[in-house]
Amino acid sequence: MLLTTNQLVALAKKISAPAAVVGAFVLGAALFVGHDNVHAASAIDENSVSALTSLDHAMEAVASRVTPAVVNVAVTSRGTGEAAAADGQMQGIPPGLQQFFGPMLQQPAQPQFEHGVGSGIIISPDGYIVTNDHVVDGATQIKVTLNDRRILKAKLIGVDKLTDLAVLKVDATNLPSIPWGDSTKLEPGQTVLAFGSPFGYFQFSVTRGIVSAVNRPNPYSDDPRKPGNFIQTDAAINPGNSGGPLVNAHGELVGINTFIISNSGSFAGAGFAIPSQLVRATAEQLIKSGKVEHGYLGIGMNDVTPDNAHFFSLQDATGAIVSEVTPGSPASNGGVQTGDVIVQLNGAKIVNGSALQVAVSEMTPGTKIAMGLIRNGKPMNLNLTVGQFHGNSEVASDDQGDGPQSGKLGLAVSNLTPENRQQYNVPDQVHGVMVQNVRAGSPAEDAGIQPGDVILEVDRKPADSAGQFASEVHQDKDGKNILVLVWSKGNSSYRTIHSDQNG
Repeated sequence: MLLTTNQLVALAKKISAPAAVVGAFVLGAALFVGHDNVHAASAIDENSVSALTSLDHAMEAVASRVTPAVVNVAVTSRGTGEAAAADGQMQGIPPGLQQFFGPMLQQPAQPQFEHGVGSGIIISPDGYIVTNDHVVDGATQIKVTLNDRRILKAKLIGVDKLTDLAVLKVDATNLPSIPWGDSTKLEPGQTVLAFGSPFGYFQFSVTRGIVSAVNRPNPYSDDPRKPGNFIQTDAAINPGNSGGPLVNAHGELVGINTFIISNSGSFAGAGFAIPSQLVRATAEQLIKSGKVEHGYLGIGMNDVTPDNAHFFSLQDATGAIVSEVTPGSPASNGGVQTGDVIVQLNGAKIVNGSALQVAVSEMTPGTKIAMGLIRNGKPMNLNLTVGQFHGNSEVASDDQGDGPQSGKLGLAVSNLTPENRQQYNVPDQVHGVMVQNVRAGSPAEDAGIQPGDVILEVDRKPADSAGQFASEVHQDKDGKNILVLVWSKGNSSYRTIHSDQNG
């Protein structure tokens, strides 16, 4: 039976005894066991100790090699200007008394500054440093503290907000640097070390853990076009660790620590790092030109899953389903269609949408690519030319989701009218049926369907009208799942709706 902490405390009070009595009882119990058994229980397995010591020595060697290349990044940025002076109030005088003082006493508003601290890693002996864009965002002054305690001013070479990466440069030579590792070879369970300055003042700290998972999407992404593919680790990462390195057992840079998932704001077992595959390509472009040109196809994607694979006549649940093709985009010009499943890129297997997204993002605009895909169950190949991503334009996105249905699905739809197009900002080129209501706890709600969404297809067939949609849904009387293509807030995605009859 499990006992709560309070129950254990109460039990301890009931059976408490003088320390001498307790000590005698423990000693008697030990003697009763017998000399041989006591000796065996207290003996130490030298082989185990040797293995642990070897592991410790290996991790110490990695830490001593990497730590000299880790830096603390201190940033001064202009504040929000929300001080009292900004409101026209006089500092130091209570608001209720300010009416008794003339304008001559008012002082001009003083600039407000904020200070932040993060981490970074030296990637070359001549002083190039990688960190996160969010560490240096809005900086008016950047200083880095080296492992030898020197404090140097840093110049911002460039940032890439799409990947949340930045490159700094300090005026120094012969600096310790870290070699690049191959993040594509990481597997769950591998040992990794995280370095940085947790909470801003514990400089040059190191924590050890494992790779918990790879190819994670970004749950905090404010833009579905941002590449995911994050490394998840249980090596402790806390505020202030942002921009610090994640290294493998060889002391090679495999990731840049960037965010955590936590209800408290501090480490809770799930930290995330940008893979070095993406970091290196971004850093090299920033050093070369101060900016990054991201490849662009102009498609929206879903991952293939066991739920939706059979709708596309697939043998296994791998690949990226094209849920949207931007008119006039490289994908559109190359012949890519909605419902295609991309399974290869330049001969390399595409496991999911995130992998394709990262691969395309790294490519230089103008690059020729060979794309292998499955269309209506038949394999085919297309040749495309990668375009250039421009800020707010469409780019390869990875919008994942699952689910829609009606009546038994728990939603009500209507024909798409000019009025509800205007109400929900639905573009003219979007055609389908408008979701009016979604029943709480229904399969539709479980699938993430919301009022204002537009259902474009049902089981790969166009949803031209509310009546046609209802007819398609009610044809599935055996409780099968239903695949719908949904337009929601500017993006389209395939979703599998699980029928109530499936439990």
